[in-house]
Amino acid sequence: MKLTLGFSPCPNDTFIFDALVNKKIDTGDLEFDVVLEDVQTLNKWALEGKLDFSKISYGVLPLILPNYIVLNSGSALGKGVGPLLIAREPLQPGTDVSQLTIAIPGENTTAHMLFSLAYPGIKTKKFKVFNEIEDAVLSGEADAGVIIHENRFTYQQRGLVKWMDLGDFWEKETGVPIPLGGIVAKRSLPLSLIQQVDELIRVSVGNSFAYYPDVSEYVRSHAQEMSEDVMRQHIDLYVNNFSIDLEQPGRDAIHRLMEVYKQLHPGQPAPTAPVFA
Repeated sequence: MKLTLGFSPCPNDTFIFDALVNKKIDTGDLEFDVVLEDVQTLNKWALEGKLDFSKISYGVLPLILPNYIVLNSGSALGKGVGPLLIAREPLQPGTDVSQLTIAIPGENTTAHMLFSLAYPGIKTKKFKVFNEIEDAVLSGEADAGVIIHENRFTYQQRGLVKWMDLGDFWEKETGVPIPLGGIVAKRSLPLSLIQQVDELIRVSVGNSFAYYPDVSEYVRSHAQEMSEDVMRQHIDLYVNNFSIDLEQPGRDAIHRLMEVYKQLHPGQPAPTAPVFA
């Protein structure tokens, strides 16, 4: 049986799925038609119901719950892993951030939700692919920008400075880990199949950890402009016990994020479908 599967080319995702897609583990009669795209594209496709299994930002989860359910494996959650708000110059006392133009890595991303929680009054946002944010700030197209993924480790090399750690803000406001992204499955698929793939992803993560800190050619090939040191920083930050199994603390954090989403979007109906497979 062939299933469609989407995730990003970032090291944390390729690390998680390496063994699964490259048949380093036994997948039985299942084959995967894999597409690698940036997470905002995957969010858009999830809104359209395009893929059987997909990585998504948890920021889009409330909108796709009628059609998708969250797997227990493959997630990126944790503390100290959140997006950063960066700019060309240090934030000056008295600056009215609400009057500035902010570059955001996608409208439906968790980064956008966390930024909206910290700065609910922003009037002008420019939604871009995550790897375009720094250039937008450096060129003056945006006054500041929200960065995610490997840009957390490299923004200072480009002369940019941090205004706020949005992850720290989230943790102080909620007291729970930050749910950045996870893996979802179409509800129309048989539950037994969803659980089978969920277990395969869990085993795939374990297989990659068994060889770590070695970085496989699959991970390197999709992060060609990244040093192995940055790849490992990326994996160390975003792949952890929550990636193997959310367990109750992870599920609680995702429920808390959905409560925050409801606060930020009071006019939208609350999802009623079960969240987890």
